[in-house]
Amino acid sequence: MIAGATTAGMDLFAPGAAATAVLLSLRLTGLVLIAPVFSAQTVPVMIRTTLVVLLTILIQPVAFANAHGIPQVTPATAIGELVVGFSIGLGAALLVGAAEGAGDLLATQIGLSGASVLDPLNNASTPVLSSFLSLFTVTVLLALNVHLGMLEALATSLRAIPVGSALDLPSGLRALLSLGSSLFVVGLRFAAPVVATVMIGNVALAVLSRAAPQLNILSVAFPLQIWLGLFALGIAVPFIAGALADWPAHYDHQLTTIFTALLPHGAR
Repeated sequence: MIAGATTAGMDLFAPGAAATAVLLSLRLTGLVLIAPVFSAQTVPVMIRTTLVVLLTILIQPVAFANAHGIPQVTPATAIGELVVGFSIGLGAALLVGAAEGAGDLLATQIGLSGASVLDPLNNASTPVLSSFLSLFTVTVLLALNVHLGMLEALATSLRAIPVGSALDLPSGLRALLSLGSSLFVVGLRFAAPVVATVMIGNVALAVLSRAAPQLNILSVAFPLQIWLGLFALGIAVPFIAGALADWPAHYDHQLTTIFTALLPHGAR
């Protein structure tokens, strides 16, 4: 710990305090760039910048007190801080991305891929089911205080990985990429009940068309497919919310894996 470090206030004239503030702001920037809500296109850049500056002022004494020495602002430490902040926000961003992917899949399977709305989070036109599941996931995560959980994880990271620490970036990036592979699995879990229901409905319609060839099956197939899909989605929504409720435990495991990978072999 740096001699004379204090959490009473921010002292930029102490040796290493200014470098700590710069590196901490980079860690916060990585978090704000990827974390849900913070990274929404509807949030003005000025507000996000103000949030980074305000949090830097408030948290800098804690980061300064936990530093193992006088940190140096170098390209390696700057990239390392961005990666740490990015990893903290990635855990929640993966869930939102999985929900968007599940919505795209459901829109194609149900037949609503042509129904698009403006997604307020990304400020882009997306299928209505993708926008619905994305907003639903963000709402549930906010109800779980995900924003406070990420700030708590940031404070924990200052003790686990002090500002300016030498990091094993290749191993940390590999851990981040391995988490990205879970996006497809989580999205498929969200969409699986609805997709299965629609497939069973299509099989039933195919059998009916073979049993009664004179029946114009196309006149009822499309509306029935949409009705079945929306009905199954309405039933699956509470179960999706239940799966999201387990987010804190998975988030803690993800951060532990990434932080362990980022630390040099001698510090693990």
